[in-house]
Amino acid sequence: QEQLVESGGGLVHSGGSLRLSCAASGRSFRAYAMAWFRQAPGKEREFVAAITWSSVISTYYGDSVKTRFTISEDGAKNTVYLRMDRLQPEDTAVYYCAAGLEFSRSVSSPVAYDYWGQGTQVTVSS
Repeated sequence: QEQLVESGGGLVHSGGSLRLSCAASGRSFRAYAMAWFRQAPGKEREFVAAITWSSVISTYYGDSVKTRFTISEDGAKNTVYLRMDRLQPEDTAVYYCAAGLEFSRSVSSPVAYDYWGQGTQVTVSS
């Protein structure tokens, strides 16, 4: 059974950094894209970053994080990371990892993804 497990969330002061990890497991797990989304209380789920594998590896970022967050992957470990720098209180949310098995032109949309992790809380204090 395919499974995504996030880790690395926690409490950090404004301006600090965290690195989230998403470990994928499963007997036939081959993703076209993996992504991070986040959801704050009372808000819709927001696209954060994605990484896709086709002929080249490509990365995509939401506008609010593109200069501060970095998505990367370790294929040998089936793990995707989200490095978050210069964190701000508005980054506080539950962060979810997602995996999409098929090609999609809309990697920033939740509908492109087939599997989701349970989420990890990130809290940034001012």
